[in-house]
Amino acid sequence: MGRKLSVRGVFVKRQQDCYALTIMRTPISDFDYILPSEFIAQTPLTPRDASKLLVMDRESGAVSHHIFRDIVDFLRHDDVLVFNQSKVFNARLTFFFLSKEIEIFVLRIRDNEMDALVRPLKKIIFDGIWTIGCFTPIAKTTDGIVTFHTGMTAAEMFAYCDEHGSAPTPPYVTRPLADASQYQTVYAKDAGSVAAPTAGLHFTPELLERIRAKGVQMECVTLHVGIGTFRPMQSATIEEHVMHSEWVSIDDATAQRIVEAKKSGRRIIAVGTTTVRVLEGVTLRRGQLEGYTEEVDMFITPGFSFRIVDGLITNFHLPKSTLLVLVSAFAGREHVLAAYKEAKRQNYRFFSFGDAMFVVPDA
Repeated sequence: MGRKLSVRGVFVKRQQDCYALTIMRTPISDFDYILPSEFIAQTPLTPRDASKLLVMDRESGAVSHHIFRDIVDFLRHDDVLVFNQSKVFNARLTFFFLSKEIEIFVLRIRDNEMDALVRPLKKIIFDGIWTIGCFTPIAKTTDGIVTFHTGMTAAEMFAYCDEHGSAPTPPYVTRPLADASQYQTVYAKDAGSVAAPTAGLHFTPELLERIRAKGVQMECVTLHVGIGTFRPMQSATIEEHVMHSEWVSIDDATAQRIVEAKKSGRRIIAVGTTTVRVLEGVTLRRGQLEGYTEEVDMFITPGFSFRIVDGLITNFHLPKSTLLVLVSAFAGREHVLAAYKEAKRQNYRFFSFGDAMFVVPDA
């Protein structure tokens, strides 16, 4: 038998004068857990910051239980809190086509075109004759994303969705919202997301003011949440999952302030997994955190070396989701699944409108 050397999941086995590489695969089932339906939050709490907060030490996995508004007590005066300021638009459009109800779930808008998921997809005919509403299907990818000709500028199409569409709440939320603003962060600015960056839903203007008064530096980046964030993993292993790209933006000044804070030893706290993917994705692609406006398709998995983010505020995510994998990469799969188990024991609410977790060093 030869000797094995492990390097981040790749095993090198010496066999006489040759070497064989064996890539260690991680089954998606490693990120599964059982969640009875009664734990799935159907409506947001009022006020938003009344949600429960599980604080977990990133190194030891030790947890404690609090109310979200108490997060101020766990922030230091010199921390940097980074938010995703993307705004959700009314991405769900409904039409009648060939006497059947058709849903167009808009994923991305460009001048004259949009990409969307269509239900039921089999009704779509690609011959340049049929239209759905005022949209003509012109292409379809192998994973079911349909490109439509819209004949509108991007701004006009966003306005159309806001007037005729409905809030794109997740399918596990079965109750209609009392107000679409419930699925929007209070600091949302740039329209483009088809799902809310839900960790930010817990913040109120009053809580943000308390955080600011403590001296915490607050910065904003943008990641327009799309199919890359919410599409379930269908492959057998996480290594086989293909991540769809999403549009991100961070300006030069913001990037420089975060880099300077990091160099001076201050903690960088990301509000949500999408914020993590902006900070770490740009850093990985550019070699350093700097101004960037482009696509990012990075899938953060266990073994990833985090260069910017020190702490993470996040919700409790779906089993076998890319978001749960990211949180596990940041805090350790065993720690995270143990925290989820404890959260169930304490009757926490899960998913988009559920409670929150703060993963932080030396909690």
